[in-house]
Amino acid sequence: MDRLIYTAMSGATQALEQQAVVANNLANTSTTGFRAQLATFRAVPMAFGDGSTIQDDTTRTFVLSSTPGADYTPGPIQPTGNPLDVAIQGPGWLSVLTPDGTEAYTRAGNLHVDENGQLVNASNMPVVGGGGPLSVPPNSQVTIGADGTVSALIPGDPPTSIAIVDQLKLVNPDPASLKRGDDGLFHTADGNPADADPNVKVAAGSLEGSNVNPVAAMVSMITNARQFQMQTKMIESADQNEQSANKLLDFS
Repeated sequence: MDRLIYTAMSGATQALEQQAVVANNLANTSTTGFRAQLATFRAVPMAFGDGSTIQDDTTRTFVLSSTPGADYTPGPIQPTGNPLDVAIQGPGWLSVLTPDGTEAYTRAGNLHVDENGQLVNASNMPVVGGGGPLSVPPNSQVTIGADGTVSALIPGDPPTSIAIVDQLKLVNPDPASLKRGDDGLFHTADGNPADADPNVKVAAGSLEGSNVNPVAAMVSMITNARQFQMQTKMIESADQNEQSANKLLDFS
């Protein structure tokens, strides 16, 4: 009897957790550069005692979530006309500095210049250049090249005097070495900054949209709701069977 309860209980719990993941993905269908989170299940035999040996307990199985990952499929690129907007073309990431000074990576290229002349993202995190946080001359006209080169034209100067200020640090680490943080940014698993990759290109004046498929997310929500309902019915059936068994024992 307990075999059914263990499986149904853990299955219902994981169905709720997966529903939360899908709901988060659905809520970010309009978030620039968002990468959908993935969630999968796996069956794990339950061991009693110290867990060093599994004998007949393999008939009791828990349902557990596997290591969560992300869908790295590129999202659609839409032109914006804003010269400070950049979209990564193909694999790659834009580097930013988090408040604690560590380097993190994002696909959201909606950039702007703050009051200190630093190039920052939508969350006001400094964008990393070749030598650290990237700054531009005040009131200058900034353009970004396909290789991430940042150029500036100071007001009053002729167009021929445009100067290269710095270059965006564009990286392309192995996806297996990345993990999503609570801040929505991606970080290297070992905490070390990734090396710049000259092969990563950007499209200026454009932004990459979320790679979440709203229709698929809605279907997943319906599927998870039905799975949770099925698991709760199994728990109810186990309870009814237990009560029937107790009555039979009372009559014996």
